[in-house]
Amino acid sequence: MSTENLLRPDRINVSAFHVVRKGLVVAFVVAAAFLPQMTQNQYYLGVAFQAEMLMCLALGLNIVVGYAGMLDLGFAAFFAIGAYTTGILSTKEHWSILASIAPGVVVAVISALIIGFPTLRLRSDYLAVVTLGFGEIIQAIAINLNQTGGPTGIYAIPALTIGSVVVASNTGYYYVFFVLVVVFALFSSRLRSSRFGRAWLCIREDEDAAKAMGINTNHYKLYAYVFGALLGSITGSLYAPALTAISPASFGFSESLLIVMAVAIGGLGSIWGVIFGAAVVEIFPEVFRSFAQARLLVFGVALVILMVLRPRGLFPERAFRGLGARIQSRFGPTHVTSPLQVAGDAGKSPLDES
Repeated sequence: MSTENLLRPDRINVSAFHVVRKGLVVAFVVAAAFLPQMTQNQYYLGVAFQAEMLMCLALGLNIVVGYAGMLDLGFAAFFAIGAYTTGILSTKEHWSILASIAPGVVVAVISALIIGFPTLRLRSDYLAVVTLGFGEIIQAIAINLNQTGGPTGIYAIPALTIGSVVVASNTGYYYVFFVLVVVFALFSSRLRSSRFGRAWLCIREDEDAAKAMGINTNHYKLYAYVFGALLGSITGSLYAPALTAISPASFGFSESLLIVMAVAIGGLGSIWGVIFGAAVVEIFPEVFRSFAQARLLVFGVALVILMVLRPRGLFPERAFRGLGARIQSRFGPTHVTSPLQVAGDAGKSPLDES
């Protein structure tokens, strides 16, 4: 065995759990990519792309609630801003869907700054009430403006066109939102590991302590709103052509509540938990559809039982780390803390293994 390998224990001891986890992630993504080939049922594919849409929104809200710890009950407002901007520009100004995404993001970011500045010093219930009011204001604007079509909304939104490909089926939009979920998940993961993510986690755990450490909490709260608005607006811009029609009823408090439920059920701050929670919230009511009028009651009882048994969510933030620690303790250590120890103990451990 070479001296280089002795001084680089990470080349010898590789965490089996991390390898297995990455393999499971790849397997899950590949299986999801081939779902339309497994079933040609358009109803199932329609439910699947609706679940993907909710996953995108939940990943956006997870930045605000899960990372920064700010309860937002009006997140559907950013969803509505993106959808209505795309609807107005595509039907009245004849813009392409892709070209209308950028203006929607700009309007959503400006709105995030407008709602962010007054709420910088608010916490807990007070913050929730303000964000709830913001969501109601956006819905009221959509109902009363002539440009938004009033209560009837906007119809005949053109299909999404990507180059020469026209997306006009549930299968097509399934793949559009599938790519969006993957991109948003990667973006959220990188964001969490960045300077922004570390600052948000400090603010979430103890805002006063974060201030004492020199973190500008006001700025980072605004950043959380801006990034959340970015993801919500893009999702809304692609949601509008998927349904070809939008109305204010689709962006009310009930929609915001579904997004909050997806984040809470999956696990605050957990990317995989949020994705799974969104799937549960969207798919379970369809599973209980055979119960007719009682399906919402059955769904509600199931959610209550779930939250009692798993109060931190199905896959809380450190769930996989805990599982990894248990696997490592079962099968032995996966790394040595000091390269010098490895070199000094070369006669004991590495050479014996070779």
